Amino acid sequence: MQVLVITDGIGALTSAQAGRVLAEGWPGSTVVPAGGAGAGFGRAYADLIGAELITGMAGATPAWWAARDGVVAAGLEVARPADDQGIPYQGSTLALGEVTATALRAQPRPRRLVIDCAAGALAHDGGAGLLAGLGATADVPLDGGVAGLDGIGSVALAPVRELVGDAEVIGVIPADQAGQQLLGLRGITSVRRGSAVDPERLLRTDATLERWAGLLGVADRAGAGACGGAALAVLALGGRLVAGPELALESVPERRLDLVVTGCGVFDFAERGGEVVAAAARVAERSLCPAVVIAGEVLIGGREMRTLGIESAYPVRASAADAPVTDGIEPDELSAVVRRVARSWRW
Repeated sequence: MQVLVITDGIGALTSAQAGRVLAEGWPGSTVVPAGGAGAGFGRAYADLIGAELITGMAGATPAWWAARDGVVAAGLEVARPADDQGIPYQGSTLALGEVTATALRAQPRPRRLVIDCAAGALAHDGGAGLLAGLGATADVPLDGGVAGLDGIGSVALAPVRELVGDAEVIGVIPADQAGQQLLGLRGITSVRRGSAVDPERLLRTDATLERWAGLLGVADRAGAGACGGAALAVLALGGRLVAGPELALESVPERRLDLVVTGCGVFDFAERGGEVVAAAARVAERSLCPAVVIAGEVLIGGREMRTLGIESAYPVRASAADAPVTDGIEPDELSAVVRRVARSWRW
């Protein structure tokens, strides 16, 4: 059998740890660590490339980076803000730029630079702080959020290009922001305006971002507004945008599969298992094979899960009343379920 295992973290187990346990049921299967932007991506990507995950602080923000064999990845450990928080006018992506610069100096001239852009959701600066952390300068401060960009007339990216070199630049964004535009009625200023609406300030903010994008030479397009516009900085460096699980899957050669096995903490209709489960379902669809989920809890019916491309789902714990998933799932506990499931999905 040709089996692909791509799972999110399950309980306290990381993606790689959970993947190894799931693979016990199908010896010889391919295990791909994966995680969404700001949701386990750093740990999973470090495991994918076989690198040590270095953690520390970028200013006052917990940060991480990893590097190996010409690949550098960096990001911040931040919680995704609520959708209705309003616009953080002074929020900056400077810390993201600083940790990325630290990683680049540790391994100069990489062939690939991967930036987890999720932390940009705490800002609204179109990636200005990110570029400043990498060495960009302008005629106004780039670390003061979108409010500080008012009146900007020029920006110099030469120091950034010198630091980045010829690296392929990849911005990792949440899958649900792949279509997010930067400007206009569908842009981030309109989407994030919240309940306290000041039309004049909203228009001025959108105009500032339009001016900023123009100076960077980047036309507004789908994804440019992802993560508070941090994705725009990636595009300005000639980079591309991708969801975390999709980037992980790029490491796996296309081939016919017989089964895709995935997992998550909670599989319900609200979150649908998250980005990794969704990516697994798409892989299975392309290969015309079934996808099964092994989750800490399963709170979705068979009919609903099949609309998501999942054939069957199996819980480690029957319900939260047994023991909350947040208490952590032990490898032996997960392994017992895997052995039982594998008997039904092996041929």
